[in-house]
Amino acid sequence: MYTFSKRIFDLFSSLIVLLILFPFLLLIAILIVLDSRGGVFYGQIRVGKDGKEFKLLKFRSMRPNSDQKGELTIGNDMRVTRLGKVLRKYKLDELPQLLNIIGGQMSVVGPRPEVPRYVSLYNEEQLKVLEVKPGLTDPASIKYLKEQEILGESEDPEKAYVEEVMPSKLLLNMEYIENRSFMYDLKLIFQTIGKIVS
Repeated sequence: MYTFSKRIFDLFSSLIVLLILFPFLLLIAILIVLDSRGGVFYGQIRVGKDGKEFKLLKFRSMRPNSDQKGELTIGNDMRVTRLGKVLRKYKLDELPQLLNIIGGQMSVVGPRPEVPRYVSLYNEEQLKVLEVKPGLTDPASIKYLKEQEILGESEDPEKAYVEEVMPSKLLLNMEYIENRSFMYDLKLIFQTIGKIVS
């Protein structure tokens, strides 16, 4: 029952938000084109439910081919455009993932999908996060809302992410999977919105 109601909620909420925000999303798209060279959207391969890979959509917030210089965004990353800094601060770059939700690859709430390179480092216990659909937000997203700044303060951001941040995020997500419910999902949605606007 939970899985069915979750899917219905995902579909209707995503469609409603897209319809309401369409003029705003169109404005963001125009500003991205005017702000820097490159397309409006950025697609990145992530690992979803049951280990199936899919293309996660975002508004482009970095200069073209920036991912060739590393998949982590750290501190005051010079690859991020002027507009991209604003989009990232308020998580507006994540809004195109509503299309991933409608397409059934993601849910509104669920473990954030990771890139294949980091998933390959998961141990057997951590792989349990792939038993559910990835989401737009989760408990780890709330705790590590300023992950970019946290990693920017580390002498070795890559090592800090793999050995400290990633295991902590996975632990939070495994706890979410064990306790997930429709009301818990709603709570996380409101906590995420509150954290972003605060």
